Amino acid sequence: MSEAIRLDKHLVALIQCSRGEAQKYIEGGWVLVDGEVIDQPQFKVLEQKVELHTDANLTATLPRTMLLNLPEGFDVSTPTAPLQLITPETHTGDDRSGIRVLKRHFARLVPTAPIELGASGLMVFSQDGKIVRKLVEEAKTNEQEYTVDVSGEIEPDGLQQLNSKIIKNGWPLPSAKVSWQSETRLRFALKNVHSGQIKFMCENVGLTVVAMTRLRIGRVSMGKLLPGEWRYLPEDLWF
Repeated sequence: MSEAIRLDKHLVALIQCSRGEAQKYIEGGWVLVDGEVIDQPQFKVLEQKVELHTDANLTATLPRTMLLNLPEGFDVSTPTAPLQLITPETHTGDDRSGIRVLKRHFARLVPTAPIELGASGLMVFSQDGKIVRKLVEEAKTNEQEYTVDVSGEIEPDGLQQLNSKIIKNGWPLPSAKVSWQSETRLRFALKNVHSGQIKFMCENVGLTVVAMTRLRIGRVSMGKLLPGEWRYLPEDLWF
């Protein structure tokens, strides 16, 4: 019986390419083993059917960024905990980025743009160092949008207070643009969000936060993602 060999070595013999080219084809998700995309050059094959996709090219595989709709009630005190929600099975069917799902996209994802504790909604995980640095460096200028469900009776000038400077522990919090969306829901648009800021601001005017959902970071919105689903950040979209 023949011994199993590495997929890249098998591909070299199959299509008469170099070892380096074989690895690029495989890492790019262009090689199928028994009809399944395998993007690991070291994967061992024996008698399986190995095929090269008809659209295969040698373009380098780019680092990817995932946008997740964090479900309500999920604990994010450990920032990497939501990574368990990002799997091939939870990829939305409405992803219009055109990016094919590869196993390598799930490795070395870094959580960035922290979400308010207790909030649900848009979270960002990226392999791309440029995006991670941008979201960190531009946190003070990148606007985030939240909807906040509240209970209680707001002070007579409460909305005006929410749109003014609020002091916490002797220091002014970053300003926010706040408006009513319904009798029990506020919209917050704010930059450089401090942890616990929204809850503190609401309590400062007599309101109790019931639920928070982040809808947008900069130009990137959550869109139609269902809770627990994720999609790729399109290559032509930037925060």
